[in-house]
Amino acid sequence: MNLFSYVVARDFGFAPNPFNGICTLATCKPIIRKQAQVGDWVIGTGAKKKHNISGHLIYAMKVTDKMTFNDYWNDPNFQLKKPRMNGSLKQAFGDNIYYFNEKENEWHQENSHHSYTGGDINYNNLDRDTKYPYVLISTHFYYFGSKNFVIPKIFLELIAKTQGIKRYHDPAQVDAFIKWLEANHSNGFKADPIQFQNFVRYNGVS
Repeated sequence: MNLFSYVVARDFGFAPNPFNGICTLATCKPIIRKQAQVGDWVIGTGAKKKHNISGHLIYAMKVTDKMTFNDYWNDPNFQLKKPRMNGSLKQAFGDNIYYFNEKENEWHQENSHHSYTGGDINYNNLDRDTKYPYVLISTHFYYFGSKNFVIPKIFLELIAKTQGIKRYHDPAQVDAFIKWLEANHSNGFKADPIQFQNFVRYNGVS
């Protein structure tokens, strides 16, 4: 079992998407989406530069399923994760935005947080997101969002301190972290994302 850690620079409810009872990581962090397997854990912590919450736990998810973009797009269980621009904020930040059109031999990007205004394709986001076209899915997750808190010092060696990812696989330390998390917190959605006030596009500028 591996634990993947990274700094969540932007917490809009898009990556991760913690809504509808399932936490998904369907965009950004292509290396994690490629390498993580069912049974692994992914944790996201706060950014010092953006919100001055370095070392705070924003979310933790146990990977309970992994699928391709096309399977995610077509699966009836994840239709509510497709963005609706005329819907609520939760709907607008949907992360089910990609599928590969075999007839046209190209990727489709849905009108979303990762597209340009009007739904025009943002190829920078598309190329990065589809480099490894996998979605990580969790029905066993802890999403704290705006109610994030400081991770105990004994676990700080597990987490990434800067942009990029950290892969940690000391079974004893990972197991200790998970036992602490599960003993002190009930799983599921706890609070809205940190930046969950208005819908915005991400055009590659932090």
